[in-house]
Amino acid sequence: MPVVSREVSTMADTSKSRVEMPVQDAEVRLSNFEEVALGYSEQMAKEEAARCLNCKTRPCVSGCPVNVQIPEFIAAINDGEYEQAYQLIVQTNALPAICGRVCPQENQCEKHCIRGRKGEPVAIGRLERFVADWHLENIGIQAREFVSNGHKVAVIGAGPAGLSCAGDLAQRGYDVTVFEAFHTPGGVLVYGIPEFRLPKRIVGAEIEALQKGGVTIRTNCVIGRTVSIDELIDQGYEAIFIGTGAGLPTFLGIEGESLLGVYSANEFLTRMNLMHAYDSAYDTPMMKHSKVAVIGGGNVAMDAARCALRMGADEVSIVYRRSMLELPARAEEVHHAQEEGIDFKLLVNPVQIIGDEQNRVRGLKCLRMELCEPDESGRCRPAAIEGSDFEIEVDSVIMAIGTSPNPLIQRTTEGLEFNRRGCIIVDEETMATTSPGIYAGGDTVTGAATVILAMGAGKTAAKSIDDYIQGKVQGS
Repeated sequence: MPVVSREVSTMADTSKSRVEMPVQDAEVRLSNFEEVALGYSEQMAKEEAARCLNCKTRPCVSGCPVNVQIPEFIAAINDGEYEQAYQLIVQTNALPAICGRVCPQENQCEKHCIRGRKGEPVAIGRLERFVADWHLENIGIQAREFVSNGHKVAVIGAGPAGLSCAGDLAQRGYDVTVFEAFHTPGGVLVYGIPEFRLPKRIVGAEIEALQKGGVTIRTNCVIGRTVSIDELIDQGYEAIFIGTGAGLPTFLGIEGESLLGVYSANEFLTRMNLMHAYDSAYDTPMMKHSKVAVIGGGNVAMDAARCALRMGADEVSIVYRRSMLELPARAEEVHHAQEEGIDFKLLVNPVQIIGDEQNRVRGLKCLRMELCEPDESGRCRPAAIEGSDFEIEVDSVIMAIGTSPNPLIQRTTEGLEFNRRGCIIVDEETMATTSPGIYAGGDTVTGAATVILAMGAGKTAAKSIDDYIQGKVQGS
């Protein structure tokens, strides 16, 4: 794709507050799974774009894991050149409509925005979403020019890391095939993030754009079962990228986790998002619950809690052992959850799930906690208060306390090294594993993290794979 460049304006709106994005009313959205945030209009986008100072040092770009040319695309919005803004973004970001919705911009590009020092930072994520949505609505999905360089690369996993790596390799001329275990590509984008945060039509459109750019996707293919990594190499793939994510759920190991009504967040959200349990047109089994406790405080916990409300629960609680200050979920997701009536039970730690005579959940025994000195994560360590145990009446418990990589790759592949958490060990600068020609990135390396960090790892691996293959060609 040709590089698009532009001069940026030096005039900026002096408003300290960003343009608010319209959202569905909380009472209305509880009865549907439609997207909560409604997006900017053209007028809103131009008004927000005018707040950008076009800093010469461009600190926002340094905070972006995929190095989107932020001041340039915002300047294009300011000029009403929305397609040019889109072309600037996709030079480095293959999934802009997705990233504009789910990336934690407040901890990345927006965190470094100069406007944030004396007011609110420019709403970079909202502007990225506007541009991507405008392109899909007005230009649509178009085939990109693909000229093969004659080399084949396999990508394992069609999640954010794999898709990003595949897209970059295809742009470099590689014949890329993505092998996906599920029947639908997208990874956590389709099974983990609810429709009301990330509509699946958006995910489908951006994946279709990659396919039209030369990426081949094979679904229902489990590496380690359907085909092995060694067999892929035998089939002529000159390098392999592993982006299988971290889909193995973690449990607390407390009594009662085998009772009816206990779910991992992965299972619960997969039934919601990939299997459409909320839609009566789909035959997906899901018990109805009236009082639900979600254990955890991250974005996955917020997603599970908000889905439970939409499935008809009368009461939904977030049970988290630290305070609101340490809550790892995005502030926007916490705000939406509070608007929707979710109860936050903070400084509370579950110690037992209580069952009834039918082996169904009837309660959750907990201890109250207090915060002590910071632990290795930098957050204050929670400690139980002696004699503070109490019981919460619930009929369902959803565990959202983290995930780890599926051990299948580890069990079926030789030559790779893994850490104690089962994550693949790589060179962080190149994403190269301990096996020549095999690279890895995303949650399978870091454990559960963000979409954009996984995409950044995929981009890094794509460059390294190109260097590796071209180096072999030049050395032959």
